[in-house]
Formats: sequence, structure tokens, C-alpha cells
Amino acid sequence: MSRGRLLIALVVAVISLLGYFGNSVINPVTKEKQHVGGVTPDQEIAMGLQAAPEMAQEFGGLDPDPRVQALVDSVGNRIVSHTAAGTTPYQYQFHALSDPETINAFALPGGQVFVTDGLLKRLETEGELAGVLGHEIGHVVARHGAEQIAKSQLTQGLTGAAVLATYDPNNPGSRNSAAVAMMIGQLVNMKFGRNDELEADRLGVRFMSDAGFDPRSMEKLMQILEESGGGARQPEFFSTHPNPENRITRIQEAIKEKYPGGVPEGLQP
Repeated sequence: MSRGRLLIALVVAVISLLGYFGNSVINPVTKEKQHVGGVTPDQEIAMGLQAAPEMAQEFGGLDPDPRVQALVDSVGNRIVSHTAAGTTPYQYQFHALSDPETINAFALPGGQVFVTDGLLKRLETEGELAGVLGHEIGHVVARHGAEQIAKSQLTQGLTGAAVLATYDPNNPGSRNSAAVAMMIGQLVNMKFGRNDELEADRLGVRFMSDAGFDPRSMEKLMQILEESGGGARQPEFFSTHPNPENRITRIQEAIKEKYPGGVPEGLQP
């Protein structure tokens, strides 16, 4: 029986690895090779559209003030129309959410972008809003949703193989091995998530700059969010968008890469 379980585990692992590494594409914007598990842009769009109403309801629905929505649309559409984001097949839609307490913004695969009123009311300039939206558009363009789906499938497959290979129903102690396999899978996905956030920051700097906004507004945005935590509970933006050490430094490096001679005059703060 143990040899049979081991053979099945090996087959499951091989199928999972082939399914992940055998489906790669070159992202036309980032120029990076990505493993997306066969997920197409059309499927990303469909998933985002299907999930958008439910996500809005989780944050109290859409903001009823048309002026707030108009501002978010204006900044978001300006970024899309003036940057490489507009060359992608995604259907960008921007949603202001009425939740006044939660400080958060997020994007679904395919172009559905959300920002809460709790975050909006802390922003002082359109440039800071451009930093938020540029970051979220970066997630969409970089296909982080599709990558996470593929990574999740890989993790589930390898975790399942590990459980099959190590779990013995006649030995209760083997359950610890299954628990370790699950923790490994979670750690792998957490690591990838943090790398995604850094990439979205870099793309956010690029996109907001190309749209005519001063990228230094993103530095100010990070400072505002840190201050909003009050030294206690962090804003949800940092909970769902992990805040690695030296994140502001990374943003400054991206700005220097974009403008080696210094940020030019005339960009909108």
C-alpha cells in the first residue's frame, strides 16, 4: 500500500509541475516570462466581472456620491489612456466603495479596480490617488491574479502529493507531516504575494509618471498610510498589500530609474 501511495503521489506531483511550468507566456508590458496555468485574458475578464458585485457588497456597496466616482474614473481612465495599460486586452472599470472605515484598495483579474472611501478621504491630491490606482492597474497588467491561480493549483497539487506520500492512516503521527506540507504551501504563496506588491509599486510609478502625475506622490501615499495606522493596527491596505521592509526606498529607486536626471517640472502632484 505504501508503494502504491508513493507512486500516486509521484504522478500527482509530475502532473502539477507540468501543468505549471508547461504553460508560460511573455507579458507584453513587463517583458517577463510568466506561468499562468493556461488562464487567458478573456477568462481573467470574466472572473473579474463575475466577482465584482460581491466584492462591492462586502464594502458596503458603491459610493452614492457621483462626484467621488467621477474623480476615481477620471484619474483611473487617464492612467489607462496614457500608458501601456491601455494596450492590454483588459476592460478597466473603477469603483469607489462607500465603506468609510476600511483603508483599502484592490484589483480583480481582468481590470476591476476598487478603492474604499476610508482610503479616499485620507488622500490629499490626485497624484496620491494616481499612486493607488497605478499600483492596482499594475496588478492587472502584470497578471498577478492569473499567476496566483496557477501557483495555487501547483501548491495544491504538490501538497496533495506530499500528503499521499507521508500520511499513513495506521500511524496518527503522520498527520504532522500533512500539516507541515500545508504550511509550506502557504509560505510559498505568501512569498510570491510580496514580490507581486513590489512589482505593482514599480509599475505604479511607471504608469502614473507616463500619465503626467508626479511619482513622488506615491512616497507621500505610503507615509499617509503609515500615519493612519497610529502605531497600532495597520490599514487594510497594508494587510492585503504586505509592506516589505524598505518599501518606500524601493519606490524611490523606481523613480530614479524612471528619471535618472531628476523628476521633471510640470508633473501633477
